[in-house]
Amino acid sequence: MAQYAETYQRSMSDPEGFWLAAAEGIDWTRKPSRALDDSAAPLYRWFPDGELNTSYNALDRHLADRGAQVALIHDSPVTGTTSRYTYRELHEAVARFAGALRSLGVDRGDRVIIYMPMVPEAVIAMLGCARLGAVHSVVFGGFAPKELAARVEDAKPKVIVAASCGIEPTRVVEYKPIIEEALRGTEHQPDSVVVLQRDAARAELGERDIDWTELVEDAQPADAVPVAATDPLYILYTSGTTGKPKGVVRDTGGHAVALAWSMGAIYDIHPGDVWWTASDVGWVVGHSYIVYAPLLIGATSVLYEGKPVGTPDAGAFWRVIAEHGVKALFTAPTALRAIKKVDPDATELAKYDLSKFGTLFLAGERLDPETYHWAREKLGTPVIDHWWQTETGWPISANLRGIEPMPVKPGSATVPVPGYDVRILDQEGNDLPAGKEGAIAIRLPLPPGTLPTLWGDDDRYVEAYLSRYEGHYLTGDSGFLDEDGYLFVMGRTDDVINVAGHRLSTGSMEAVLAAHPAVAECAVIGVRDPLKGQLPRGFVVLKSGVDIDEARLREELVAAVRRDIGPVAAFRDVSVVDALPKTRSGKILRKTMRGIADGRDEPVPSTIEDPQVLDALRSVLRGE
Repeated sequence: MAQYAETYQRSMSDPEGFWLAAAEGIDWTRKPSRALDDSAAPLYRWFPDGELNTSYNALDRHLADRGAQVALIHDSPVTGTTSRYTYRELHEAVARFAGALRSLGVDRGDRVIIYMPMVPEAVIAMLGCARLGAVHSVVFGGFAPKELAARVEDAKPKVIVAASCGIEPTRVVEYKPIIEEALRGTEHQPDSVVVLQRDAARAELGERDIDWTELVEDAQPADAVPVAATDPLYILYTSGTTGKPKGVVRDTGGHAVALAWSMGAIYDIHPGDVWWTASDVGWVVGHSYIVYAPLLIGATSVLYEGKPVGTPDAGAFWRVIAEHGVKALFTAPTALRAIKKVDPDATELAKYDLSKFGTLFLAGERLDPETYHWAREKLGTPVIDHWWQTETGWPISANLRGIEPMPVKPGSATVPVPGYDVRILDQEGNDLPAGKEGAIAIRLPLPPGTLPTLWGDDDRYVEAYLSRYEGHYLTGDSGFLDEDGYLFVMGRTDDVINVAGHRLSTGSMEAVLAAHPAVAECAVIGVRDPLKGQLPRGFVVLKSGVDIDEARLREELVAAVRRDIGPVAAFRDVSVVDALPKTRSGKILRKTMRGIADGRDEPVPSTIEDPQVLDALRSVLRGE
């Protein structure tokens, strides 16, 4: 690990030199003379005197050498179509859409909300905003009116860019009625709503609505507008928050530098490589690794409008990899678990040629060792877990494949990424020794590309993230560093339960349940208990085709937790269920499950994928 250690040490001892060197990977209209501005600490800014344009860096600068190379592949099993944009074609579409936005009065610093499914126009709209120095805020397509309204009220967009509908495997979701309902409840009103009409459900256009195609036809292409490195590129609201949503701000310069650096260093992806992130542009993973990072370095990015299973089968991911010559895939463990549940023997995989495929990257939730081993065995390629957050915008902990591939430890996100000074702290803020679980915090300053603040609310940023431990950013996750410096993220701090004074990680218990050969996926939550304070309750979904006596399965699972965690866990209650409630990005709604189990009238989160799953589970959670 010498190469990694040397790189990491340099980022800690000389952050100024390290990040100015990384900044050489970006084209600046005014080169920064220094990296960090700490004059307003704990609010830090990167490359304060630099000036650039992200759209220029993602498109224009590649035209001379790779104008004819494919920049974006849109693979859409839900519509049965595939389309490709070369760098030249994408540049032309983005410049024209930027001109269209300008004709609607959008200027540098104005906000634009983008409410679209996984279509190329979503990418074009994002880059079009960046081209003008306007600030985009992408809202996951199909998000509920109340959630959209809260974001409109906070960001105050001049324009909303939307599609007429999103297409799910079993239904079409019309977006226009959602927008109308949202805007009926907001004080702020946008000047215009641009609508991309899709054949599956065309929208009826009202007075302020403008057809995308007609608007673009008459538009004059716009040049890239240089902006300050510290100007905001986008706002992304954290999902599922109560009250006023938290608008994570991404700056322009630090973001470009960090993401361009990460593609080579972390993912070993280089100009011309085909890269696929199976996420959604509405989430941070989609922003960073579908749109910005691959285009910043001149790679080819796959934009997939489909699901891991059901569009049409559990071989969908393997088809995309084979058809497009994908070198590496980045997705969430929940996608793998969905495939494993339907096709545990990976019979679909055998139908495709994956000879160009090199690495599977996973993040977004905890990767249980069982899913890791399944993917590793079936694919025969490295399976790399890594960990980060909406707030950080790029990985905190990873196996840096482009610097020095490291041995994989199942259950670990490997090591802190250069730039991140990761600490494990106890309740008093003291550093904990190797192997001891505590709060994962990052010593300030955070590296470039991470959030400098929350939109319009510095005080809330400090209070929410920087006040618990002085001089540190609180991740909200718990975990430990082992003797080799590997980080193990055990789950959200609120997923640590207190059983008769013993603090126990539900993530550890889930790892035990997931290792059972009959279990496809699982969740463990802590529920109130008058005697012990809290007790763990397990919920498991069985793999397809598994025939096992439920009573016997329960006995085996309880015995396994007792064996691997100990009797102290007091794990005795486990239910077999058909499905677990999840967000659209694949996170299990443990907090909601916990609230229902504790007897609270828990509202259905706006981020839920299928409310019926939660309805079916309510009686089980309440023990009825």
